[in-house]
Amino acid sequence: MSSISFIGLGGMARAIATRAVAGGNSVELVGRDAAKAKDLADELGGGATVGTFGTVPDGDIVVLAVPYTSAVSVVARYGDALAGKVIIDISNTFNADASGLVTPDGTSGAQEIAKAAPASAHVVKAFNTVFGHVLAQGRPLDVFFAGDARAKASVSTFIESLGLRPLDVGGLEMARWLEGVGPLLMGLARNGAGSFDVALSVDLPG
Repeated sequence: MSSISFIGLGGMARAIATRAVAGGNSVELVGRDAAKAKDLADELGGGATVGTFGTVPDGDIVVLAVPYTSAVSVVARYGDALAGKVIIDISNTFNADASGLVTPDGTSGAQEIAKAAPASAHVVKAFNTVFGHVLAQGRPLDVFFAGDARAKASVSTFIESLGLRPLDVGGLEMARWLEGVGPLLMGLARNGAGSFDVALSVDLPG
């Protein structure tokens, strides 16, 4: 199993961490509010621990579970404390009404985060195509991910430990297209599906 640190204590962190503990992973929770982190660790059980914001995370994999508006600054704040880590960026980069992306053409939130990270760190985009409340329902789901080939193997194994199916879409340059799924999913929930209890999946014949 994997050693995972979560930076951020919101709904997505809770949903992923809950499945991570159930899957036998070692989980560390880190947030600016240490008391909130401790409460979540106590709730999760399974030996979940609490780390100190801004210091070297215990996990080999670090789930960056903060909004994109603060993600780059958080990574910059950590600096060399993230050296050698696999960083999973779960953020969405759509604008206030989910009609488009806030990142410029030709780049992605994940790529901007990678620029702020140490050279020895490896950023992988994942989980942004799954609603947190759907993830928390415990159902088997597809998780699309993109990133450095050297990092994706460990991320794929981690995703499988959550009872989810990892689907590799390519290198980190594909992260923009994964981030583009955010507005698509919001539009689907508001229109065709008529519900936010929806998830994207791929049919693999055979």
